[in-house]
Amino acid sequence: MTVDEKMRIEIDTGELNNLSAPYELVKTMRASILVMGPLLARFGKAKVSFPGGCAIGSRPVDLHLKGFEAMGAQISIEDGYITAIASDGLLGADIYFDGITVGGTENLMMAATLAKGKTRLRNAAREPEVVDLATCLIKMGANISGHGTNIIEIEGVNSLSGCSYDVMPDRIEAGTYLVAAAATGGNLRLRDVIPGHLESVLNKLEEMGASIKKGEDWIELDMNGRRPYASDIETAPYPGFPTDMQAQFTALNAIADGKSVVKENVFENRLIQAHEMNRMGADITIFGNTAYVSGQSKLKGAPVMATDLRASASLVIAGLIAEGETCVDRIYHIDRGYECIEEKLQQLGADIKRLNI
Repeated sequence: MTVDEKMRIEIDTGELNNLSAPYELVKTMRASILVMGPLLARFGKAKVSFPGGCAIGSRPVDLHLKGFEAMGAQISIEDGYITAIASDGLLGADIYFDGITVGGTENLMMAATLAKGKTRLRNAAREPEVVDLATCLIKMGANISGHGTNIIEIEGVNSLSGCSYDVMPDRIEAGTYLVAAAATGGNLRLRDVIPGHLESVLNKLEEMGASIKKGEDWIELDMNGRRPYASDIETAPYPGFPTDMQAQFTALNAIADGKSVVKENVFENRLIQAHEMNRMGADITIFGNTAYVSGQSKLKGAPVMATDLRASASLVIAGLIAEGETCVDRIYHIDRGYECIEEKLQQLGADIKRLNI
């Protein structure tokens, strides 16, 4: 694999023969479990350590494993590793997800591309990332239909081929910068984005007082120097309000005019960043999966600790609007989801820098 200066990745799997993903590689990224489907489909075997990632609540991979078993794989778990074996190849199956799972949908969709027969995924995730993956697989020769709906059908093919593919813009990164501009009363124009992927976010920003303009591949936000209005947030699977934008909007509500209620319906421990915001003068009270936010006219800089990827981004946003200096510790979390976030914010006028301490 090679990566060039424009972040283009070239991958050659012709000599791939290692079917194990060790703990050292997967401990910081939950998405690492997604290597299981392709390995199992191509080689009939995969051994993957239980993945790590953000401590935002229980995120079991049982829906992935139940799906593989339905396709004929034998699953065993020992010493923190999941081993899946399908010596005679995977078989198409009718699979119903007990809960909507983006990773599970992606993993089983990839596995099904080389399975014998047809696989039908019911109650499948509809996120744009799922659609983008399906589009890439189709370009590689897969036979997939229904992506973007809650029923995806995959007719197995004998093989896939290489292709050149442009990955979709990161809608959560785009949404984060829009919230940063809204929180600071500023204006921002984003290029190379897909506005249709951010409808719930844009609607909420307009509700909070932002002026939004958009085109085919751009979004412009202008707060005209105004303080945002408080607005209730409730997360839900796509096309609902994304859980990955909840922390950023909690920061926005922390300095908004009025009171708001933020309800997290996807992950039970994803309001934890509120405790750090309270150290900066926010007034946030948590009961269960709900945060009650009383907007403050100002926040004060303080040393805070990042607990997960999106919490990191929310604390950076809080730091941008706080009086004085804010130091965000454990920023290795943020680097998993944002490329050079401090440099991009510097270009927008932020006084921010990375400390190597």
